[in-house]
Amino acid sequence: MYDVVISGAGPSGSQCGEVLAKAGYSVALIERDCGWRKPCGGGLNHRVLEMYPKLRKLSIPVIKCPILHSADYHELEYIAKEKAWGSVMDRLELDNFIRDSAVDAGVNLLDKHFSYDFIMKSQEKVGIKAKAPSGTKEYRGKIVIVADGMSSKLAIRSDLRAKWKLEEIANAKCAIMEGEHNLDEEFVYIYFRSYKGYAWIFPLGGKRFNIGVYTFAEDNRNHNINDLYQEFLRNPNVRKLVPNQGNVIWSGSYPFPTEGILEKGLCDDRIMLIGDTGGFVSPISGEGIQHALMSGKVAAETAIEALEIEDYSKSILKKYKNHPQIKNTVRSFKMKSSMREFFYKDHGERLNKIFEQAQRDSEFRIRLLDIFFSKSIPSKEFLSKFQ
Repeated sequence: MYDVVISGAGPSGSQCGEVLAKAGYSVALIERDCGWRKPCGGGLNHRVLEMYPKLRKLSIPVIKCPILHSADYHELEYIAKEKAWGSVMDRLELDNFIRDSAVDAGVNLLDKHFSYDFIMKSQEKVGIKAKAPSGTKEYRGKIVIVADGMSSKLAIRSDLRAKWKLEEIANAKCAIMEGEHNLDEEFVYIYFRSYKGYAWIFPLGGKRFNIGVYTFAEDNRNHNINDLYQEFLRNPNVRKLVPNQGNVIWSGSYPFPTEGILEKGLCDDRIMLIGDTGGFVSPISGEGIQHALMSGKVAAETAIEALEIEDYSKSILKKYKNHPQIKNTVRSFKMKSSMREFFYKDHGERLNKIFEQAQRDSEFRIRLLDIFFSKSIPSKEFLSKFQ
């Protein structure tokens, strides 16, 4: 019997397990494949680096700022208030780093285990059933935490959420390439498109870079992600930066949620959902790493309180979803969802006009970039300029 059983050893699950293990609790961390690389740009803002300061000692780029492009290639730079905006990492390297940190704290990592169902007792979830190379395994715990992504079977079986519809997710395709390029390694390059979605080029250090595209909402049906990806690679503006894409080290496709946090479905008796499983992905940027880590930390702190008083009911675990950091993120995501519809109206034409105005007006540019990268809420006066 473990104190806590976690399904999913990505950033949210590993962070959750580490906090619990450091507090002296026993944790089973179940992972389907520690060698799997999640298709992702791998952008890390300064908050992630603050949570894992040892990342700064690795040979990873120091990103000064993102450069944003509208669909017609108006360009804006976002200069962060911090000394550096963040960094970029290969997701496999990042996830293994965070997992190793959890294991060092005392977490029992169970690789090559596929979580497929709950162990039930008196109608309560008291553990996880997993398929391993040696057969079916059962891991019992006082609390179960589900962190195994948007396609989680456990999340559906928990009855806390339904399967996401196609219009509620994003489809992404990306690759890690190696070759000569003209990228400035102090920047990440983001390209908003005429469809709902964006593309990116993130330098990884040396000759490597991550390049990809994603779509969301109804444009998942309206466009083929593979065609959009190839179109982006051939784009003349992209070819200026990466004239010869070079060798493809790895490529992959993956969906992720984009409709915000499932605030009404984050917990129940003995169970919490965190990370992508609970919808912790920014609706505009698609950034999920910092939000995954935050949700894992808050869930762990809630679990510790429940373990201390030996009460694992929803009445205690709901402190997770009611935590100020969770509630602030819910509000921020709702605002970003509404702004997303505003920005993408008229097949990118509105955003083109907004970027054009931002290039002429420095005060307006600062306000616009604060909306993209912070929790700033746009004024009615700001919105009225583009109605």
